[in-house]
Amino acid sequence: MKRIAWGITGSGDMIRETYDVMVDIKKKTDLEFMVFLSKEGETVLKWYRIWNEIQRDFNNFKTDAGPNSPFIAGPLQVGYYDLLLIAPATANTVAKIVNGIADSLVTNTVSQTAKGDTPIYILPVDQVKGTVKTTTPTGRKLELKMRNVDVSNSERLAQMENITVLKSPEEIYDVIGI
Repeated sequence: MKRIAWGITGSGDMIRETYDVMVDIKKKTDLEFMVFLSKEGETVLKWYRIWNEIQRDFNNFKTDAGPNSPFIAGPLQVGYYDLLLIAPATANTVAKIVNGIADSLVTNTVSQTAKGDTPIYILPVDQVKGTVKTTTPTGRKLELKMRNVDVSNSERLAQMENITVLKSPEEIYDVIGI
């Protein structure tokens, strides 16, 4: 059985779509999931009214208590999990990763996992220059302008060793192989 470690950061953009894909994958496979959240990830899941759903649908669920707590990096380094997925990833998380800053549970997990052989897949929300449309927690459409620095960091992330950048939540199906 494959084991997937799924990290969620504080992005509202693509959170509902990512969650829906992950629930669908869980229903279609016998994969084992461990879900972990940044502190901001918890806030956003509550704001988007996904908090109760995610705890119901994914029983192995952890929240950030510090850069190495709960201890996730070790099991990822030694291959207990088959892959690490960070989706969606905020511009802040991406900036920290590309600059080697490992001061949160998500960034430390990526930093330490990259030192081993476990593949890392990251879905940054700020990838395309210009504007993107997203949905607010109330369902209203919102247009966001991507900052050049954030797009540049996503491009730098794609050049890092052992990291594959995903363009959309739907690409997670390909990563899993369904």
